[in-house]
Amino acid sequence: MGAPTRGQKKRRFIVKSRHTPPQSLDKRFPNSPRVDLTSRAPEPWVRFSPFYPHGEIPVPLSPGRVGQSVEGIWQGLKVFERAGVDLSALENTTMRRLKRTVRKYGRCLGHQAGVDGEALLGYLEARHTIYLPAYRWVLDHELQRELAELRELAARAAPDAPIVLLDYETNVDVNKLDKPLSHAGLVMRYLEGSWPTRQASAITEA
Repeated sequence: MGAPTRGQKKRRFIVKSRHTPPQSLDKRFPNSPRVDLTSRAPEPWVRFSPFYPHGEIPVPLSPGRVGQSVEGIWQGLKVFERAGVDLSALENTTMRRLKRTVRKYGRCLGHQAGVDGEALLGYLEARHTIYLPAYRWVLDHELQRELAELRELAARAAPDAPIVLLDYETNVDVNKLDKPLSHAGLVMRYLEGSWPTRQASAITEA
């Protein structure tokens, strides 16, 4: 991450890969606290994982329907060449066996526009109308205490020591479709007040 330009605030949160060797992070961010937000994180941070079964998450474009996890909603509404939507994914509370792959089901044709919808959404449209609203609901309604802890952690850290949020994915640009989206990136943007919109410019990570 380059030095901030005049008038630009230093980043208080950054996203890095969970696979990055700790020694590398120690060298580059010697004073920065690190918080793992993946499905393998300890409590309470595991709750940020899109696989975590918070329950009662409204399914976008589906009035009255709810899902257990963001990932269950996202995977359940996928439509493939050899398989339609899988509503059982909405009820999965195990954090396992949620992924639905092209290897098993053939090419992904898109996401169904809701449980009872007929239209198929493209990848970018599905991110904006399914994944983002579902994850935003979880942040708004289930993770306020944990978000407050992250804000407090950032407030106590040195000005030159951003909080390192660890995720398996590091793509923080919703419009970048060749890489899976980082949910830690969404947490970062939520905390910084820059929730992505269709018109928002990309954030570049170091």
